[in-house]
Amino acid sequence: MGKLENNKQHKENTLLNTAFEFFTTKGFSKTSISDIVSRAGVAKGTFYLYFKDKYDIRNRLICHKSSQLFRAASTALEADPTVGTMSIEDKMIWVIDHIITQLDENRALLGFISKNLSWGVFKTALTSPAADSENDFPAMYRRMVEEAPYTFRDPEIMLFLIVELVSSACYSAILYQDPCDLEALKPHLYATIRDIIHRHQGDPKQPKI
Repeated sequence: MGKLENNKQHKENTLLNTAFEFFTTKGFSKTSISDIVSRAGVAKGTFYLYFKDKYDIRNRLICHKSSQLFRAASTALEADPTVGTMSIEDKMIWVIDHIITQLDENRALLGFISKNLSWGVFKTALTSPAADSENDFPAMYRRMVEEAPYTFRDPEIMLFLIVELVSSACYSAILYQDPCDLEALKPHLYATIRDIIHRHQGDPKQPKI
């Protein structure tokens, strides 16, 4: 990457980081583009070189932060020496547990993502090209499905249900300990995830010759 590209990337990252700081402290509705560019030290015209409006930078942030969470979990899973013996249920729960831990340690990020996340934005985050394809969660999820000993009915719907369940349940448990704290919730949450996966299982796959 040349000096010009590095400079452009630096400006975009500065705007994203500044917007995230404002959105998680001042709130999205109370933050203006003028706030962001003033703190970032760039002209307002520069903002519009990278983003259409305030909603665009918010959605890009959600994609960016969500992708970071999943790619960090994917990288950690691939490094686990027992990954080869895990079932798809074990892998999904391993990834989810890693993400929940990250969100429990960064509650501002949890609040920001949960308040603004929609399936469309989340799907964009998961399908955005990764800088390192080995850490690409969509590719990992496809491998999980392909390597399972049985087929799956509607794997995208299966993932949608799991994401919606985890997002809403963990938001309440982490921030409000409602109806219980996170550690007390986990056994129930993971049992339900296993049930969702089992209900989407299809026929056993024929062994490859």
